[in-house]
Amino acid sequence: MTQGLDMRVKGVIAAGHPETARAAALILEEGGNAFDAVVAGVWTACVAEPIFASLGGGGFLLARPRDARPVLYDFFVHTPKVRKPAAESDFYPILADFGSAQQEFHIGMGSIATPGAVKGLFQAHGDLGTMPMARVMEPAMALAKRGVRLNRLQAYLFQVVSPILESSEASRAVFGSPEHRGRLLREGEMFSIPSFADTLDGLAREGEDLFYRGEIAGTIVEDCRTGGGTLEPEDLEGYRVVRREPLELELGDGRLFINPPPSTGGILIAFALEILKDSGMGTARFGSAAHLEMLARAMALTNKARLESRLHESAEDAAETLLHPGFVEAYRRRILGRPAAARGTTHIGVIDSDGNAAGLSLSNGAGSGYMVPGTGVMMNNMLGEEDINPHGFHEWPEDTRIGSMMAPALMAGPGDTATILGSGGSNRIRTAILQVLVNLVNFGMSVDDAVSGSRIHYEGDLLDMEVGFDDEVIAVLAETFPNMKIWDEKNLYFGGVHTVRYDSSTGAFEGTGDIRRDGVSVTVQRGWKSLNGN
Repeated sequence: MTQGLDMRVKGVIAAGHPETARAAALILEEGGNAFDAVVAGVWTACVAEPIFASLGGGGFLLARPRDARPVLYDFFVHTPKVRKPAAESDFYPILADFGSAQQEFHIGMGSIATPGAVKGLFQAHGDLGTMPMARVMEPAMALAKRGVRLNRLQAYLFQVVSPILESSEASRAVFGSPEHRGRLLREGEMFSIPSFADTLDGLAREGEDLFYRGEIAGTIVEDCRTGGGTLEPEDLEGYRVVRREPLELELGDGRLFINPPPSTGGILIAFALEILKDSGMGTARFGSAAHLEMLARAMALTNKARLESRLHESAEDAAETLLHPGFVEAYRRRILGRPAAARGTTHIGVIDSDGNAAGLSLSNGAGSGYMVPGTGVMMNNMLGEEDINPHGFHEWPEDTRIGSMMAPALMAGPGDTATILGSGGSNRIRTAILQVLVNLVNFGMSVDDAVSGSRIHYEGDLLDMEVGFDDEVIAVLAETFPNMKIWDEKNLYFGGVHTVRYDSSTGAFEGTGDIRRDGVSVTVQRGWKSLNGN
């Protein structure tokens, strides 16, 4: 046992849905560790958060077993071994309607990359878990059968991506309203996927091979061959989970461990933190013009450095350049030399009473529209992502692990203090996590205040600002950033940084689910019976 831990507490969880957190809490209550719990949460998120989570996608687990160094499990999606002619591909654009804006996604069988979620969950659990996988799956199986009432956020997302959910008869059968034919489920209606429970039952009995070599794999390959997809048996059979050394850097009086290349989110967060070192951020007041201008400039320089280092083309090659002291210093001067004016992702974090810590981020993109028959699983549309096609669609590199902006992170402080955080939010993932880290380290905020604090995002010459900043501060910033949008709410656009912490100095566990994505947290104690929402 790690000295100082409160033995009345079994652990703390932060997640994007009450049922996701509840599943993880049940496993902790029954004696499972953080890794059992985080895997249970992911299986359940595929039911409770179906737009964000699917076994047809991939993700990352940042794991710190007690008394061991952190390790990063990369089970994100992988490009097929052979790229087929565009003319043979089922690949087309749709418009997702966010109300205030529309965004184009590319979907269809030709947008599907090799998924890694199932293999990653099985391998990480096999290495680190303590409970039988069948038991870890039980909360998800039960929820898939009985159903979950669609909450406000999930119902909104159903409408945003309705062209995807309505793109096939199989998808309409899963996401459509049984009581109101011809439309999708809405807030308050029950969403159930009995076929997904059957899939989990099969995986519990047959293991990961069912998805990569067995019946499910055969169905996916055959449908790709006849329907304009790219996946072949060797893509699924050859998929490998990669264990990586996390990117590590000094942060305050501790260390930050974060998702390394070939993914890009972690390296960009690290670059921004290096840029902000010695910038005077610690002497600024949260929400002041000085604070926000330094943040916005760091975001702008990170965007520029991303292109100059060619990170979008090869993260491994660019990483050495991006964090080279001379390269960082050249960009830092662009802040210090200025006057200081006075896509669908979910994340689950767990720390248990033994000091094990787990942060898992999972994404299915926007979904391809293709449901694997009889499984309740929608496959990803990652080959339709613009970032992996810098030279145009259908030009992606063959047999290559796709990078991601997802960046599960561990902040290790003095003693045994540990903070696990991660976020959804496409390109806003890195700026959301950056701001929570700055709030924790530079402003000394509690976990709850650090996550709930208003955020900004700067990209493409537009400064987006959440509600909550003073009018005088906004007026000052407008002189430097005239292209500005002020949001009237704390919106999911700005990420969802679900965060958990164990503080060795007090023995306290903290957790916060980001309100922007209906997040919740649970502190599991002996006799735990209830859920605390944040």
